[in-house]
Parts: sequence; C-alpha cells; structure tokens
Amino acid sequence: MLPAERYEEYYKALLEKNTEYEGLFYVGVKTTGVFCRPTCPARKPKLENCEFFANPQQALLASYRPCQRCRPLSHPNHVPEIVRVLVEAVESNPEKRWTTQDFKNLSVDESTARRQFKKRFGMTFVEYARARRMGLALKNIRSGKTVIDSQLSTGYESSSGFRDAFSRIMGAAPTLLEDGKVLKAAWIDTRLGPMMAIGNDEALYLLEFIDRRGLEREVERLRKRTKSAIIPGVTEPILSIERELSEYFDGERTTFDTPLALLGSPFQQSVWGELMKIPPGETRSYLDISLALGKPTTFRAVAQANGANQLAIVIPCHRVINANGELGGYGGGLTRKNWLLHHEQGGE
Repeated sequence: MLPAERYEEYYKALLEKNTEYEGLFYVGVKTTGVFCRPTCPARKPKLENCEFFANPQQALLASYRPCQRCRPLSHPNHVPEIVRVLVEAVESNPEKRWTTQDFKNLSVDESTARRQFKKRFGMTFVEYARARRMGLALKNIRSGKTVIDSQLSTGYESSSGFRDAFSRIMGAAPTLLEDGKVLKAAWIDTRLGPMMAIGNDEALYLLEFIDRRGLEREVERLRKRTKSAIIPGVTEPILSIERELSEYFDGERTTFDTPLALLGSPFQQSVWGELMKIPPGETRSYLDISLALGKPTTFRAVAQANGANQLAIVIPCHRVINANGELGGYGGGLTRKNWLLHHEQGGE
C-alpha cells in the first residue's frame, strides 16, 4: 500500500476526480470490496473506508476486485487498445489457457502485450489470466470438484505446474485443501458493523471489524503462521461466535464460550489472559495489567500485546484505557470502543 501520510492528498484528488492523479494511485473501498481509479464517477466513500495502492496488482492482492464503473484494468480511455482487447477476451473466457496462436487470432503481438500490460498495471497479461484461472479453480474445489478435475478444467496438463501456479496465487497447494489445512473466513454482521471471523472446525483464530486498518496483513500473517489456505466458508466455531455476538449485542451475554486459538508469544498470551479477567463494565490501564502480571515495567510491552490481539470483543482489549482515564487506541476505532464500554456498563 501507499504511505498513510499521503492518504489525505489522495482522498482530496478522489473527491475532485483529479485527472492529474490518473495512474498514480488506485483506491480500495473497504465497504464494497472494489478498487477504482482516482476519476471514478461512483459515489465517494469516507476516508476511513479507503486504502490506496500504487498499482492494480497491489489492490488485487489485497482482495479488492475491479470496479465495474471505472474499470481500472480495461478502461478504453486510459489504456492502450491492445490491453482493453486482452482483458475483455479473458473475461469472455476466463478458464482459457492462452497460446501463441490465440494472440495471433486477435492480431496481437505477444511481446507487445506483455510489455504494455506490465507498464500500465504492474503485472503481465499472463499473470492476470493465470490469476483468473486460479480463482475459478479454487471455486471449483470449494464446490466439491477434485483437484484433478479443477486442474484439467483450467487448462493445466501438468499436475506439478498446476500445484505450483495454485500455490503462488492462493498461498497454499491445492492438496492442502483436501488434507484439512484450511481456515475458513466468514462475514458476520453486527450492530457496530461487519466483522470477519476466521476459524477451523476446532477453534476461532481471528475476529476483527472488516474496516480495521491492516486487516489484510493480519490475515496474511495468520495464513503463513498456520500454513493454511484461507477460503470463504463457515465452521462450528464461526457459527458459535456469530450466535454469541448476537446475544452480546442484545445484552444477553457478557462472556464467550467459543473455543479460541491464541497464536502469540507466552508474554502476549499472558496479557490476553489478564484482559479476559477484566469484568464487563470495568476498565484497566496498561500499568494495571503489567502490575497484575508482576512485571510493573512492562506496560509498553503490554500495550503492544494489547494491539496484537486478533480476537476483538472476545478478548476485551477495549476494556484497557490510558492511566489518565482517556480511551487510548483501539483497532476498531475509538467510537466503537466508547460504545462497547458504555454497552457493558448498562448503556445501549
């Protein structure tokens, strides 16, 4: 992503649809999951719902899809005709594996296509086509097709070539999906906005507000640490936390019983354990937590461990405030933190 200190500048350009910024950044909209050009005519999101990227590839890797209005990958007014033709050709047959003859049939020079696609979007045409095929392969595997069926349907004659390509695009070999090395991710609507829950059949690994800054990096770290693929779906722990969150927001529950997977250092886990001891409706300072641990000089490390918590609400880091009584920070935003504390104190 582009540096956060430039966000206000880019956001101003987005509001003004400033053509001088065309090609300098792309904006990902957290609430819709799409990414756009600076000149997109669509209704403008709030700044807190925006992420800015240097090129479309960064936006794609952060799980955003191209906007259908400004078409950041294929807008005819902003990209060479050869690029527009190729992108439209892929979308008309995304499972196609391209050959030299296919380029000739379109009267397109293969090397020119590679060069112009790379210059404009930061990825080659082959990389784009491969990503689309891999996305379809993952969808097929999720729907119950075997790996070999998905391999053949996406045009790979070599199983090793398919596995290598799948691993590069999806982050896990396709066989891992059949061997159980999978975490599933689900969208949960709550009173304070949508949350993402990730878990397997045994435990919940992550629960965060969708608009939390850096969420995609958290998901990537989780994927690497667990050496798992993360795909859409639900598990019993996800269904459990969805039920319990509903009860929590309705004022019917103050603690959670969903099994948790705590991936952290021994010190981090000790901090999270203390957080779960804070009674609902009460708060503690970072110093209070460090004193409870018998380590009074570690309050800064306590604050860092607090911020590393990936299970919002369930591990109640929102109950930790500054020693002077101010709210301090919160990954989900101070407005949410204030609401949660007020809710637990018998308010809304």
